[in-house]
Amino acid sequence: QVQLVESGGGSVQAGGSLRLSCAASGYTGNYRMGWFRQGPGKEREGVAAIRSDGITRYADSVKGRFTISRDNAKNTLYLQMTSLKPEDTAMYYCAAAAEVIRIPSDWLLARQSFPYWGQGTQVTVSS
Repeated sequence: QVQLVESGGGSVQAGGSLRLSCAASGYTGNYRMGWFRQGPGKEREGVAAIRSDGITRYADSVKGRFTISRDNAKNTLYLQMTSLKPEDTAMYYCAAAAEVIRIPSDWLLARQSFPYWGQGTQVTVSS
């Protein structure tokens, strides 16, 4: 049973920074992982994702501001968020998938690429 537990959310002012963490357990082998978010009244969207070989992909809206990384020894995924904007306000979800084959990086931000999800952590950015 794969379990994903997010932490690190909170309230910040525009221009501030936060680091989200996702502690993963219950799996072995190679996994791709990602961060998604869902703002009020919006669809859940891919923010950043990373394959087991380290290839990353970012949504255009966060490129240059967010950095995804993983510590395989600690089974933890991170999302460093800087220069936060009010439009970044959302519930942020960690996602994972067993990487039986490596999917093209273009697919990394698709919800369908990830069957396992955490409960989410709220990020609120005020202007």
